Amino acid sequence: MDRPFLSTVAVVGLGTMGTGIAEVLARAGREVIGIDTSDEAARQAVATLEASTARAVARERITEQERQDVLARFRTFTELRAAAEADLVIEVVPEDYELKHAVFRGLDEVVKPSAVLATGTNALSVTRLAADSAHPERVLGLHFFNPAPAMKLVEVVSSVLTSPEAVDAVTRLAQELGKEPIRVGDRPGFVADGLLFGYLNQAAAMYESQYATREDIDAAMKLGCGLPMGPLELLDLIGVDTARTVLEAMYAESRDRLHAPAPILGQLSRAGLTGRKAGRGFYTYDAPGSATVVPDALTPDAGAQRGTARAVEKVGVAGSGTMASGIAEVFAKAGYEVVLIARSQEKAEKATARIASSLDRSVKKGRMSQEDRDATVARVTPAGTPDALADVDLAVEAVAEDLGIKQELFATLDRVCKPGAILATTTSSLPVVACARATSRPQDVIGMHFFNPAPAMKLVEVVRTVLTDDDVHATVREVTSRVRKHPVDCGDRAGFIVNALLFPYLNNAVKMLEEHYASLEDIDAAMKLGGGYPMGPFELLDVVGLDVSLAIEQVLHREFREPGLAPAPLLEHLVAAGCLGRKSGRGFREYARR
Repeated sequence: MDRPFLSTVAVVGLGTMGTGIAEVLARAGREVIGIDTSDEAARQAVATLEASTARAVARERITEQERQDVLARFRTFTELRAAAEADLVIEVVPEDYELKHAVFRGLDEVVKPSAVLATGTNALSVTRLAADSAHPERVLGLHFFNPAPAMKLVEVVSSVLTSPEAVDAVTRLAQELGKEPIRVGDRPGFVADGLLFGYLNQAAAMYESQYATREDIDAAMKLGCGLPMGPLELLDLIGVDTARTVLEAMYAESRDRLHAPAPILGQLSRAGLTGRKAGRGFYTYDAPGSATVVPDALTPDAGAQRGTARAVEKVGVAGSGTMASGIAEVFAKAGYEVVLIARSQEKAEKATARIASSLDRSVKKGRMSQEDRDATVARVTPAGTPDALADVDLAVEAVAEDLGIKQELFATLDRVCKPGAILATTTSSLPVVACARATSRPQDVIGMHFFNPAPAMKLVEVVRTVLTDDDVHATVREVTSRVRKHPVDCGDRAGFIVNALLFPYLNNAVKMLEEHYASLEDIDAAMKLGGGYPMGPFELLDVVGLDVSLAIEQVLHREFREPGLAPAPLLEHLVAAGCLGRKSGRGFREYARR
């Protein structure tokens, strides 16, 4: 049997990442030399590999003989000279330049001339490590993602000194390991972390400002964006100190204040509250290294609520578009009597027909009975005049995202709705208080930001203004739960939680493309494979609509006056050219016309 390509690989540093990389290599038929100065770390690495391969046998993914072969290919040592026979050395020691430099200096003295040296850093300069080594042409970055056996992305990072042959060699290896390699240049964070850590930093700053609770921030991003973890949960998993190190490196290069570590990251790090590994970070865990969150002094009291909820039996929805019909469907399915108003009876009836079609699909898929479908449709009454909302307990507007139009509608709702009725706006970017001031009852006005498609998406951002009464807030939270949605509380400022965190990340992806750092295909792949995102940033921008995205980014920039939030020129140019995404047939990609 032929020897596999780069057949002997040394892994220096047998922590969680090093052990995971060693497992990937050993399972792929490589001879793996594990090196760590700690005997305990070496023993733990062997135990981890034994346990993971035993699970693989139990699940019938490998045979017992294959397991024994994998274990035989993994040997551990405590000194760097064990790497002498390696074709490739991968360094994954802690993110400290002097420590990494010492490792590379030691490797220079023992490895063979043809060996490739790779650093696993995601924050430190690969170029500097290469320049300070004896043979800079053989030094590059090889950034795996945690957990290495499961995550498909590998970033292959070359400096201006790296030879193309070395890059080709490790790229081929990554492919043979079953990974998806992308080639990038040397800058802090590379692609995935370069986009991810700015978003994490803003989430930390949002929590630090007490704009929203840690639980609501995390729930909003999971339910609103389909992310596998909330940002504060993820910071605890990564390590608060590690995140701060990465952000410091990013800020040193970009000088973008959005990369300047939020002060809370430094405070937690200095206190030793570095996340799961310490047993406490943004959350508290039942033991160091555990993933189980336990209640602490900051855990919200589920039973505590200011204000007594008002009775809501009948709901009005104003609007005839997709969002309006979706929201009306949500309320009707939950048992509420719904009045759906539009500019004309015909438009209201078309919106009601859209609800019926949606419910028909649910029946066809077996998610709803025909009887429940008929009862739900019967609870919706279409009307072509706002006067039909005279006796509703809650009126929800879902008209065009134009402040003038919304204010005009709220003035009308104020006139026709009974005293005590709650008036809610579904705006995603406009000030709720501006709608409230268009009425004589601003204390009864609140934001209910549903996400599209409303029947499927579980999140509702409940946005109270400085004028909103406690009982109005309590009522909307209760109603949101009754329609089987998850309410998160936030104040009346641009973007609320989700858009304020999502759109700067999307904007930074456009800037990365604009700078020719990576292709849009690689950026999308990096965030899906390395970050667990359901869609890459450019896929998502094209779905949302580039014009909608630009409008939200402009609102965020005007509100916070942060230079880093200024919309990327490339996005502005595409919108000016009419390239709006899927709806126009062309955005960042081209689409077949329907």
